[in-house]
Amino acid sequence: MNEWYSIEGSPSPLGVTWIEEEQAFNFALYSKYATDVTLLLYSSNEYFQPLHEYRFNPLINKSGRVWHCRLKAAAMAGAQYYAYRVAGPNEPGAGHRFDDAKILFDPYAGALFRTPHFSREAARIPGSNAGRAPLGVISTDHAFDWTGDRQPVHASDTVIYEMHVRGFTMRPNSGVPVEQRGTYAGLVQKIPYLKELGITAIELLPVFQQDSQEGSYWGYMPLNFFSPHHEYAVGQSSQEVWNEFRGMVKALHAADIEVILDAVYNHTAEGDETGPTYSYRGIDNDTYYLLEPDGIHYRNDTGGGNTLNCANRYVRKMIIDSLNLWVRDMHVDGFRFDLASIFTRNEDGSINLDDPPVIAEIGDFPRLAARRLIAEAWDLASYELGRSFPGLPWLQWNGKFRDDLRAFVKGDPGMVPAAMTRIYGSSDLFPDDIMNAYHAYQSVNFITCHDGFCLYDLVSYNQRHNEANGHYNTDGSDYNQSWNCGWEGDENVPPEVLELRKRQVKNFCCLLFLSNGTPMFCAGDEFMNTQKGNNNPYNQDNETTWLNWDLLGKNQDIFRFFKNMIAFRKSHPSLGRSRFWRNDVRWYGVAETPDLSFDSHTLAFCLHGASQNDNDIYVMINAYWQTLTFVVQEGEPREWVRVVDTSLPGPQDICEPETGQKLQSLNYRVGARSTVVLVRK
Repeated sequence: MNEWYSIEGSPSPLGVTWIEEEQAFNFALYSKYATDVTLLLYSSNEYFQPLHEYRFNPLINKSGRVWHCRLKAAAMAGAQYYAYRVAGPNEPGAGHRFDDAKILFDPYAGALFRTPHFSREAARIPGSNAGRAPLGVISTDHAFDWTGDRQPVHASDTVIYEMHVRGFTMRPNSGVPVEQRGTYAGLVQKIPYLKELGITAIELLPVFQQDSQEGSYWGYMPLNFFSPHHEYAVGQSSQEVWNEFRGMVKALHAADIEVILDAVYNHTAEGDETGPTYSYRGIDNDTYYLLEPDGIHYRNDTGGGNTLNCANRYVRKMIIDSLNLWVRDMHVDGFRFDLASIFTRNEDGSINLDDPPVIAEIGDFPRLAARRLIAEAWDLASYELGRSFPGLPWLQWNGKFRDDLRAFVKGDPGMVPAAMTRIYGSSDLFPDDIMNAYHAYQSVNFITCHDGFCLYDLVSYNQRHNEANGHYNTDGSDYNQSWNCGWEGDENVPPEVLELRKRQVKNFCCLLFLSNGTPMFCAGDEFMNTQKGNNNPYNQDNETTWLNWDLLGKNQDIFRFFKNMIAFRKSHPSLGRSRFWRNDVRWYGVAETPDLSFDSHTLAFCLHGASQNDNDIYVMINAYWQTLTFVVQEGEPREWVRVVDTSLPGPQDICEPETGQKLQSLNYRVGARSTVVLVRK
C-alpha cells in the first residue's frame, strides 16, 4: 500500500503534507465534478508563470473524488508556493462554475501568500488571474517549542473578554512598541493589563486568513480556514506568522487566560455569484455552497453573499480538520461559532434541529469536546437560541439576556419578570428538565459585543450614527434598546448627564456579573471606550474601532468598578453555578413580595451561599427614576455589609467586604436608577 502511495500519491490527508522518510510532498485535493486538475508550483520571485506543472492522470492520481500526487522534493527544486487549475463544466444553472483560466488556492493550505499583484477584481472578472491570485505555501517546518504550556481551565470564575487583535493595540496611546501595534505580539504586551482587570478568557474576533481587499475590518470574510491572518503579525513569512500566534497563546496560557477564537465556518470571502473565484467556487461550487433552486444564485443566510454547505460530508470534514489544527497545532482553548445556526442546514437549505451532523461531529471529536464551544445560535433566516445545541459541551450567546437587561435598565415597563429570568440563568431557554439537562453556565450572558453599540454608546445615543460606513446610515440595527440619558452624543455633555451615564454603565456591569451564567463583555467597555454612536463599524479600520487608551486614565473610576466587580464574582462561586439557583434564592421587591406588575421597575433577591461554601448576597435593583426605600427581608442590620451602591461616587461605589459599611437599619434608600449589593458576614 505504501509503495502505491509513493508512486500515485495518497488521497489522505487533504492538502499538502511533507513525508519525511520519502523526502517528498503529498498533494491531495477534493473535487466531485472536476474533469481535469493541474498542480502549479511557483518560485519565490515569479508569480505569473509556474516553475513546474503537474497534470493529474485520473487513472493514476485519483481515488474516489480526491485528486492526489506525490512529488519528490528534489523534483520540486525552487518551489515555495502552489496552486491549482481545475477544469469541469461551467453550467451555473446546474451549480457548476469551473473556469480553468483561474488560479485557485488549496482550501487546506496551511498558509497563503498574497503576491505583490494580488487582486480581488482579477478573481472576480472572467479570464486568468495568474500572478494576482493568493498561493498556498509549501513548508516542511512547523516546529514550535510548547514546553511548559498548559491549558487553563476555568469554571465559576470564567469571565470572557471579546476583543479585536488589531483594534486592541493599534493606537499609539496603547503603550505598545510601534512595530507591534495591532499584532499578536502587541496583545502579549497588554497581558499585565488583562491580569489586573481579572478576565480569565479572551475571545478573539476572527483571525482566520482574510481577504484584505474585501473591506471587512472585523474579519468575518474568511479566505482560508487553516492559517492565521498574516496582517496581524509582525513577521510576514508563514512560519513567523504561525509562531507569533502560537507565542501569543503560550504567553496567555502562562497568565492563566484561555484563548477562544471567533470561528467563521458559515460562508467565505467569495461572496455571491458576482464575487471572486479564489478557491472553493472554482474547485467544486456545488459541494461547498448552498444554492438556490435555479443553481445560479447562492443562499445568503449569512449576509456574506453565500452559505457553506455544512451538510456535505466533505465540507464537514474540512470544518473538523480546521478545528483540529487550531487545537492541535495552535493550542487554542475554544471556539465561538459565528452564525452557528448554519450548521443546522440540510443540503436543500431546510433546517434540521433533530441531529445536525456537523454539530454532532464536533461534539463527538474528543479533542474538540474538551474545549470550550460557544454557538451564536442564529443567522439571517432563523433564531435557534436554546434549541439546536442541546447538552454539553455547547454554550450559547444569549441574545435575550442582552435585550431584556437593556430594556430593564433603561426603564421600560413590564420587564421585571424577564429580568428575573435572565438573572436566574435563563431557565426558559436552557431548561434542565429530564429531556434537556442544560446547565446554567451554558448561557453566555452579555450586554454588548462587537456587533452593536459599545457600552458607553448604549447610554449615550438613542440613534445609530453610521454615516462613515458609506451606506447613508441605513446599515446596522435600529433595535438597540439604548437610551442617551437625556443628551444625544458626546459633545458638551452636561455633568449631570455624564454622572447618570456612569451610573447606568455600573448598573449594567453589576447585573452582568451578578447573573447566573457565563459573563462576557467587550474590550474597552471597562473604561467607557466610544465608537461615536457607530453600531456597525465592520469596515472602520481606524480610530473609530481602535481602542482609545486615553479613556482608561480619564475613566479610572469605571475601570476600578469593573475590576472590583470581576473580583467580587470570582470570589463568590455562588453566583456562577453549574446548576440553577433553585431553593437557594429568594425573590423580593422593595418589600417582601416582588412587584411583577407592568409598571414595576424594582427587584431584589437574596442568594444563599451555604451550599457553595459562600456568603449570602442581597441585591436591590431600582430601575425607577426616583429614589425608593427598600426593606431588607432577611437577617439583622449589622449582619449585612454594603459592598456596592452605584448611586455613590467612587471609591464609595464599590469596596472590599472588609471595608464595607455595615447597615444600621434594614431600611435602605436605593437611589434612582441604581443597584445595591450587600454581603452577609
